[in-house]
Amino acid sequence: MPEHWTVKAIEWIGGLEGYLQLIDQRRLPADLVQIRCKDLAQLCDAIKTMAIRGAPAIGVSAGFGMVLALQGCGHDLKQALGILHEAAGQLIGTRPTAVNLAWAVERVLKAAEGLVAARPDAGVDDLRQAVFQEAMRIWREDVEACHRIGLYGSDLIKEGMAVLTHCNAGALATAGQGTAISVIYEAHKQGRSFTVYVDETRPLLQGARLTAWELAQARIRAVVICDDMAGWLMRQGMVSVVLTGADRIAANGDTANKIGTYSLAVLAARHSIPFYVAAPLSTFDLATRTGQDIPIEQRAGEEVRQIGGTTIVPDGIEVWNPAFDVTDARLITAIITDAGIIERPSRRNIEAFLRRSGPRRP
Repeated sequence: MPEHWTVKAIEWIGGLEGYLQLIDQRRLPADLVQIRCKDLAQLCDAIKTMAIRGAPAIGVSAGFGMVLALQGCGHDLKQALGILHEAAGQLIGTRPTAVNLAWAVERVLKAAEGLVAARPDAGVDDLRQAVFQEAMRIWREDVEACHRIGLYGSDLIKEGMAVLTHCNAGALATAGQGTAISVIYEAHKQGRSFTVYVDETRPLLQGARLTAWELAQARIRAVVICDDMAGWLMRQGMVSVVLTGADRIAANGDTANKIGTYSLAVLAARHSIPFYVAAPLSTFDLATRTGQDIPIEQRAGEEVRQIGGTTIVPDGIEVWNPAFDVTDARLITAIITDAGIIERPSRRNIEAFLRRSGPRRP
């Protein structure tokens, strides 16, 4: 497991009776504050309010949420399983777009049910241990997947390039060193010098607040731009590649990511700039045929109406606030995964790639 990244967005402290420690991303960059989630309700609130965010990060957190749900559950196995299923529903209902959350919850459920089926004599302590071990496996696998994504994608960033990124797909969005930003970290570790243009990412400014903060910690040159400056930056020949993360990838390669990503993909195509998506295999949702089938989370209008507590929209004006958009596969040059790179993503290319990827397939 790579040890070179020190920021830990997610960390489980203790054993079965422990708790989940999260960086409160609502407070960055002004304050580095950690939250100790000691029960399921607290974790669900942290996910809903985006104290923890990023598709892999909320997936890993949800896995540990299943551990929290069973703390103090008593000794009745049937009751414990019922609690686990109820917790699964609560966690999956927190945010609908990122598939990693449901994937992690269902994986923990499968491990729990598999234990009961294989061992009729199993008790609640055995169940809790199986759930805990599966959550820990999901956490470890994400750390390792982030590192592999960075290694596979690092050669795409050459000396002197300018990389444009959107939202935050770094260590704060995962259990490891990130997805899209992992590529940047690995290229930097290999001694290359380049510039990262960071879209501020309205309305919650995850680029300006989080990605810029991460890159500053790593001493990588970053330049923050307003979202509506990206097209002109490209027109000036100042962008070499666009690199983003993903919250869900449909079977045909259509990709949901933070709102504003689709605009960047269209602009990149117009200016003949490669557009790369970086995501672990757990972000692929083969049950979702195309991007049109991906549920898009609608968030509260207050996120747009206010910045830092200051109201910027007149009273009585409606706000439309989708958290994500969908980029057509044909606009994506390649998808960088923890098992390699999928060139020209399409249903056929993705299926062939996943067959070859073997045991890493989710």
